[in-house]
Parts: sequence; structure tokens; C-alpha cells
Amino acid sequence: MEKKWWTLLAVCGGTFMLLLDTTIVYVVMPPIQEDLNASFADLQWVIDGYSLALATLLLTSGTLADRFGRKRLYGIGVVVFTIGSLLCGLAQSPLMLVLSRIVQGVGGSVMFATGLALLAGAFRGRELGTAFGTWGMVTGLASAIGPVAGGLITAGISWRGIFLINVPIGIAVAAIVMLRVDEAKSPFARKLDWPGFILLTGGLATLVYGLILAGESGWSDSTALTFLISGAVLLIAFLVVESKVEQPMFDLGLFRIPTFLGGAIAAFAMNGSLFAMFLFLAIYFQEVLEYSSLETGLRLLTASVAMLVASNIAGRLSSKLPARVLIGGGLILVGVGLLLMGNVDADTGWTHFIPGFVLGGIGAGLVNPPLASTAMGVVDMSRSGMAAGTNSTFRQLGVTASVAVLGSIFAAIIGDKLAGGLRGTPELAGRSAELTAQVRGGDIGAAVASTPEQFHEKVNDLALSGFVDGINTLLAIAAGLALIGGVLALLLIRAKDFVANQQPKPAPAADAPGRPVAAES
Repeated sequence: MEKKWWTLLAVCGGTFMLLLDTTIVYVVMPPIQEDLNASFADLQWVIDGYSLALATLLLTSGTLADRFGRKRLYGIGVVVFTIGSLLCGLAQSPLMLVLSRIVQGVGGSVMFATGLALLAGAFRGRELGTAFGTWGMVTGLASAIGPVAGGLITAGISWRGIFLINVPIGIAVAAIVMLRVDEAKSPFARKLDWPGFILLTGGLATLVYGLILAGESGWSDSTALTFLISGAVLLIAFLVVESKVEQPMFDLGLFRIPTFLGGAIAAFAMNGSLFAMFLFLAIYFQEVLEYSSLETGLRLLTASVAMLVASNIAGRLSSKLPARVLIGGGLILVGVGLLLMGNVDADTGWTHFIPGFVLGGIGAGLVNPPLASTAMGVVDMSRSGMAAGTNSTFRQLGVTASVAVLGSIFAAIIGDKLAGGLRGTPELAGRSAELTAQVRGGDIGAAVASTPEQFHEKVNDLALSGFVDGINTLLAIAAGLALIGGVLALLLIRAKDFVANQQPKPAPAADAPGRPVAAES
């Protein structure tokens, strides 16, 4: 087999692992919570620690890959990710699990930032479109089997197995990279932008921590406000620095290309809507509808299968339909699907979600393959690492920001419901914050059991009511994000941007990785 196909196998294998670990954890949150005695904030950080590490390090990883070699950095990323997975599987406390997830995210950021650039350097002509289409199908497959795999592994072994399974896969991928993948560097690699890296990492981490803290303590909490304001200041400083340095890690000039801007918005909206909602829907299925991890995963499979089928179709349509139609139209379908899932009440069964799961899954499947090629198609080879890293950054920021914001809103709604309902009950009026923490973490039974028996029914009804109101609100917000992203993608993504920006100035036209993508747009 030619080396380029080994390269595709290595990139798809690594992508499969890191995306699988984005969705596979959703259905195992209750077992993790019970086994490690974790709070809901801990559970948020299991998601956000991983996504945040991915988001903050992607751009730096792209720069390092352009300078030191994409094969070398990709191999290092696989090794670090595999070590992080092993540590997650061995975690003995919430803190150890969160820190291990961050290690996974560090390795995943390097893999994500360099994978598409490796494909762009290994393939030409129509084969590049085939490679991107295959990669898009793998992203759909990873998302598709994540919830079911999580349920199966948890039922057969334990939640630790969802991380330990990465170890043999990681070893195999690392061996392929070492033995069968050619090295590729940019002849015009940028300098490392340490001020930009420090400001971006600090700003995002501080802002997300502030959002999670606000969900726990309230939006008026002085500590939460301090972190939120500090995060915003650091991110503004990051933008100022990037506009002035000679070789920024985040080239703000790329956003003057409408197609690149539209792709970044679509990436944020896609991961910040349907994928972020999977966490809250998984908790709803397990705690309100009382399904096991496996039963929850099987029900989420409805969306996953639709996503996988649509990804396959989108890969074939990419050469026939404009990218904006697939990306914008797909996001609009996601938004409509999320709206269909709304209007939940205490008696709603899981079949209510089927139409929304199918439509949302189809929409997500249409978005993934062309979104990857859109980021790479408007830049030349010398900036391919930055382009891939920027697009992936916005994907991960979508998950990170949405989980934090939606989690805070969710907690506020439940808290208001319990506080209002218990105001006339002196025995419980002072315990609304404690009960809120248990309910928003999906532990309604423990909240009810912690109260005197004569109040069990009242607390249970209030908890369910708050949980249902919260889910309905989150679905509406996520739908709005997807719909706005879809409309902006339709307006911003243009065929002429691919043609105008594919010619690398210092290199022959044949080396431009984006040339075949013009046909896709």
C-alpha cells in the first residue's frame, strides 16, 4: 500500500480516538459521579478540561507542526493522548480524572492541528477530495458510536474501559506514523508566538472557569465575576497582540476572507449546539427516564446513525454541491431538529426525541466533510497548519463554551424552581442550593432521599419540573445557535474564495492543497 494511504489511515485512526473521547463520556457521567463521588462541576470539567486543552493549544500546535514537521508532531500527539487515556482509566479522584483529560486534550490538539495538513501534503487532485471525504466519514463514525460504545463498555467492564481502549489503538497508530508516514514541513514556517499563546490559554481557561463557577454560585458571585472579567480582558489583549506581532499564531487577516469566517462560525455553532446538548440529554435519559448507560447510548444511536449515513452522502455530494449549501443547510437542519426535541414535560418518553435526533443527525452529517475542506481550501500550503488549527479551535470552543454556559443556565433554572417551591416550607427553605447541586448533577433520587419523608413527593415534583424546564430552555438556545450559524454560513461561504486563495505565492500551483476543493464549492 502506498504511503499516502497509510497517512490517511493514521490520521483517521487518531481522529477517531480523539473525537470518540468527546462523545463517549456523555453516557458514563452518572457512573463516574457515583464511583468518584464527583460534583456536577467536576463532570463539566471532565468535558471542558478536554475541550479547553484542545481549543487553546491547537493554534500553537499548528505553528509547531509547520516549523518542526507534521509527522513528528502528530506522532508526539498520539503518544501524549495515549498516555492521558491510560491515566484517565486509572483515575482515583475527580481531580486526577480532570487532569488526565487535560493531558488527553494536549495530545489531541497536536493530532487535530496536524492531521488535515498531513492529508493536504500527501494527496493531490481528486484523491484529496476522497481523503477529506473519508476523514469526514470517520468523524461521523466516531460521534455515532461514541454513546453506544460508552454504554457497552460500561455495562461489560466499567466506565474506565472507555479510556483504556484507546491504549492499544494509540500504540498501533503511533507505529504507523513512525514507519509509514512521510515527514512534511512548511518552507515558510512561522515563529512561535509565546505572548499570543499565554494570553489565549489564560483567557479561555479563566473565562470558562468563571462560567462554571457562576453556575455553581450565581452570576452575582464576586469571584465568578472576577474570573469572567479577567478572562475577557485577557482575550481582548490577545486580539490586540495578534494584530501587532509580525508572525501571529492567530492570523486575524484570515477573517477578512468571508469563507474562512463562515467556516469558523459554522464550526463553533455545530459543536456548540447538538454535540454540547448530548451531555444534558444523556443525563436526562438516565436520571429522569431512568435508563442505564447502555440503554441511553442505544437511544442516542438514533442521531448517530443518521449522522453517519449523512456523512457518507455528504462526502459524495461535496464535488457536486456548493460547500455553503451543505454546511449552511446542515446547520439549519440541526436547529430544526433541536426545536423538534423541545416541549418536553414530566411524562415525555424517549420516542418524543426520535424526529429531532434523525433530523439533527442528518444535518450534522452534512456539515462535517465539507467543513474540513473549507478551512484548508482558502489558504496555501504555508498556512495550512494555522488554517486547520483555527477551524478546529472554533469546534472545540463551541463545545467548551456551550457546556459551560448551558450548564450555568441549567443550574440557575433548577435553583429558581426549587427555591421558589420551597419558600413556604421552613424545614427545607435553606437547603435549596444543596438540593439544586444534586438535581443538576442528575442525582434526583439522592436529593429526594436527603429530605424528610413527608416532603419526598414535593421535592421530587419540583426537581423534575426544574429539570424539564431546564432541558427545554437549553434545547431552544442550542437550536438558536445552530440556526444563526447556518444562515451566516449560507451568506459568507463563497466559491470564489477557494479559487482566489489557493495559489501559493512562493510554490508551484501543483502544490496548492486547496485546488481540488474549488470543485467542491
